[in-house]
Amino acid sequence: MTNVLLKAEPFPASIIRLDNGLTVIHQHTPAMPVAAVDVWIKAGSVLEPDEWSGMAHFLEHMIFKGTTKIAPGRFDREVEHRGGITNAATSYDYAHYFITTAAQHLEDTLPYLADILLNAAIPDEEFDRERDVVLEEIRQSYDNPDCVAFQVLSETVYQRHPYGRPILGNEETLMARSPDEMRAFHRTYYQPENLTVVVVGDVSQDAALNLVDRTFHNFSDRATCPQHFSEAEPPITQIRRKELLMPRIEQARLMMAWLGPGMDSSVQSLDDQVNAAYGLDLLSVLLAEGRTSRLIWELREQRNLVQAISSGFSVQRESGLFTITAWLEAENLARVEAIICDRLSELASVPIPEAELDRCKRLLCNDYAFSTETPSQLAGLYGYYSMIVHPEIVCTYPQRIQALQPADLQRLAAQYLSPYHYAVTLVKPMS
Repeated sequence: MTNVLLKAEPFPASIIRLDNGLTVIHQHTPAMPVAAVDVWIKAGSVLEPDEWSGMAHFLEHMIFKGTTKIAPGRFDREVEHRGGITNAATSYDYAHYFITTAAQHLEDTLPYLADILLNAAIPDEEFDRERDVVLEEIRQSYDNPDCVAFQVLSETVYQRHPYGRPILGNEETLMARSPDEMRAFHRTYYQPENLTVVVVGDVSQDAALNLVDRTFHNFSDRATCPQHFSEAEPPITQIRRKELLMPRIEQARLMMAWLGPGMDSSVQSLDDQVNAAYGLDLLSVLLAEGRTSRLIWELREQRNLVQAISSGFSVQRESGLFTITAWLEAENLARVEAIICDRLSELASVPIPEAELDRCKRLLCNDYAFSTETPSQLAGLYGYYSMIVHPEIVCTYPQRIQALQPADLQRLAAQYLSPYHYAVTLVKPMS
């Protein structure tokens, strides 16, 4: 990458490792009388063996079924009774659970979150009932053509790595699981060295550390469960094409994907990986964000070949994913795909004009600023980056984006966005 000397903002939060191995990230924001706590756990679906696919997400549901001290549903009631909100999510690289509440109520609510995370009972009678809920969630995803098509695309890209598996799992694997297996998964991975507790809001550092130390203390006895060791995904060396026919859809879908850099902090070239990931973020904006972006302007505004088109880069720990998705008439599929490939070739061969590059940088830096306005947004950013790479990287985003030069982006386009090596899923209406 071209070296441009720009000073990054200092990381505004403190990172503290407790004696038991748990990591706490704290930022005091006294101007906002709110407290956000986001607990991030290295217990995503990449850790599941194939036969346990869906376990991490299913466990997220079962966490809320309580402990020997807390009845099912009580945690939600305690938070909501005090005007707070709570939720959770599971991805490939992590699971996370959060509370946002008035700062004065954190002392009363955080102990409930800590107990259900550390000491989940996973009751037998709740297990079967909640499994039906998860199975219905899976069935609903089958009714969404975009979800189905994206899953096929993921499987086409990731033919070895668990990033190609559905996070929800499937009916066959879930029906074969037992409460004891889930308890083993929980007690293997929900341990202090895998947890990062992020506290942002009107709570002093001493108060936050004291509260976390008291509440995230009694972890369940450790267990072991079958492990999955991710296999590196080889480069895509051709065009991998899948075609789907679907009923009850009026427009076709074109979904294209390229493998991008991961954020594995054990790799010596981590700084280059981060710069490359942010560069692909910038290229996705240049291609398809805003009416004047290249693909939207040409394919929708000028040629009227698509109803909509979008692009994005997903940052993941072991392998990123760059995607372009278009909604269009089936007779235009081949033509639009060819035009996209031509425009990617141009990215690798023709420098981006300064005014166009400045517009894209401005959009991304503004988006970053908008994403750091509230305690819950900050807690989410710090926790996410602590799972993917390390949290201090957050503050370097604007500087790294501003430092990218046309030559850097040409190299990235040539390296990652080949018009000859990609995966594509075509979805056509069933006649």
